Amino acid sequence: MPKPIKDFLEIDEQISRLRSRGMSFSARSDALRWLTAVNYYRLSGYSYPYRQILPSDGGRSRRRSDHFVRGTSFDSITALYEFDRKLRSLVLDGLERVEVAVRSTVSHHLGRQNPLAHEDPALFRPTFDHASWWRTAERRLSRARRHSEFVKHHEQEYGGKVPIWVLVEVLDFADVSRLYDDMLTVDQYAAAESLGIRVDTSILSKSQRAKALKGHPFARWLEQLTVVRNTAAHHGRLWNHKFPPVSTAAFRTLPGLEDLPDGQSERLYGALCMIAFELRTLSPGSKWPTKVSRLIRQDLRSIPGRTETEMGFPDRWEQQVLWRPYSS
Repeated sequence: MPKPIKDFLEIDEQISRLRSRGMSFSARSDALRWLTAVNYYRLSGYSYPYRQILPSDGGRSRRRSDHFVRGTSFDSITALYEFDRKLRSLVLDGLERVEVAVRSTVSHHLGRQNPLAHEDPALFRPTFDHASWWRTAERRLSRARRHSEFVKHHEQEYGGKVPIWVLVEVLDFADVSRLYDDMLTVDQYAAAESLGIRVDTSILSKSQRAKALKGHPFARWLEQLTVVRNTAAHHGRLWNHKFPPVSTAAFRTLPGLEDLPDGQSERLYGALCMIAFELRTLSPGSKWPTKVSRLIRQDLRSIPGRTETEMGFPDRWEQQVLWRPYSS
């Protein structure tokens, strides 16, 4: 039988419940303000790691109690929330430049072959469900037609046809990511190299090399970056969050990315590395990596019980070239 939905709690009752479970409050007025502005359930994602771990029960995975570890304060929870909010802003700032560059590069390499490349299934992999993708693209165009003069102009002047370099500006990032995923391998590699991604397949294992030659591994990273971007754009939690895993073997061959997790990456650190790496090509001299490092050092490390390892950061990550101040 399913459990009954939990009872609704007024904000005063939410504070009382948290206090009864061992959380301390420095000022009730601050807690009232926070819980009015930020959903109790949203904040629970940041308080969860502070809950006591129950003893193992007959080999079952360890569960957490409703009660918090001694010394847990509401101020620590809100500080962690604020850190994550600032991190989301930084991630969106960095990803904006990556996303714009990917849109430009994909449209350039496809447009060179045919201005209407997106309408030609022969320019993509045989497995590409072009009809489904094109229906989605047409919906994006319909949405943009209502408020984008440049779309109206192309449709009025060119018989309803829109070239690929116009289309990519109205597609969602996920649509562009999917388009890249289904480009022919030779086109994928050409586009990736335009972004400064030059994978050395010669030093991969035989199976890794065979896989990389079937499709550029950047396609999987784009898939993860799309999820990271959408999570941040919709105010989701980045700290301590798992994302779709992506193989790191090919990208660990790139200077500056040797520190990626061995095997696969599913925590935020890998995505942050990819953004920092891309910005070295797209925006030389960018202070974005320095801002990320400063946020970790000054904000996250000041919160009791929390460290960057929860986001997949390895030991001595600050010594890696990606996170050092840029020098030309």
